[in-house]
Amino acid sequence: MKKLLAMAALSVCVAPLWAATQTVTLSVPDMNCAACPITVKKALTKVPGVGKIDVNLARREATVMFDDAKTNADVLKRATKDAGYPSTVVGAAK
Repeated sequence: MKKLLAMAALSVCVAPLWAATQTVTLSVPDMNCAACPITVKKALTKVPGVGKIDVNLARREATVMFDDAKTNADVLKRATKDAGYPSTVVGAAK
């Protein structure tokens, strides 16, 4: 029983070590004014696990670094869509 409890406690402590930072590039074709990148970045910032965000209006892309234990590309796409800017994955998560 003690070994089982010790294993459970260890797995809880080690689980965050399995999480990896991923980077994905989203194509956001409906961005067409100076306010659009601000809105997209604000929507992505609200997603738990998102770190660095780079939104480029000229390329109409958003590059997002995120913790894959907390979120994924589908959640990021949903966040931009809910903000009024549907997106698709251009660069696969790395």
